[in-house]
Amino acid sequence: MNTKYHVQLSKADRQELDTLIRSGESSARTQTRARTLLLSDENQKTQMSTKEIASALLCSLPTITHIRQRYVGGGLENALYDKARPGAEPKITGEIEAQLTLLACSAPPEGKARWTLQLLADKLVELKLLDSISDVAVMKRLKKMNLSLGS
Repeated sequence: MNTKYHVQLSKADRQELDTLIRSGESSARTQTRARTLLLSDENQKTQMSTKEIASALLCSLPTITHIRQRYVGGGLENALYDKARPGAEPKITGEIEAQLTLLACSAPPEGKARWTLQLLADKLVELKLLDSISDVAVMKRLKKMNLSLGS
């Protein structure tokens, strides 16, 4: 096998991968990764090339290489599972949400019949509760709180 990343599974890792595949409770992506590692194992009697593994598992050659690289670089857990992607922190926290509720339920500004989403967003910035916020973000938060600006 002419590969850059050589996978040599321990008996414990091999058993864990077998159990993971046989249980059927993990995602298809995780099972494909487990099968890739099992087929890439250099400790088994029959060796498969990268092309043969890719063909058998219906995935690309770079996918096989990437899974091997992740196993060699970080172990079994790193090869099987993706890192968590938490995303950005929400701009509107509990305190700001309370102020938004107070604003939405209060009388509208002078000369306006009612609060609009843009007026609420502008007011939150004017009160220096936030540096910037869009009317869409205000709408989504009001929707989560089951508040309506209508009637």
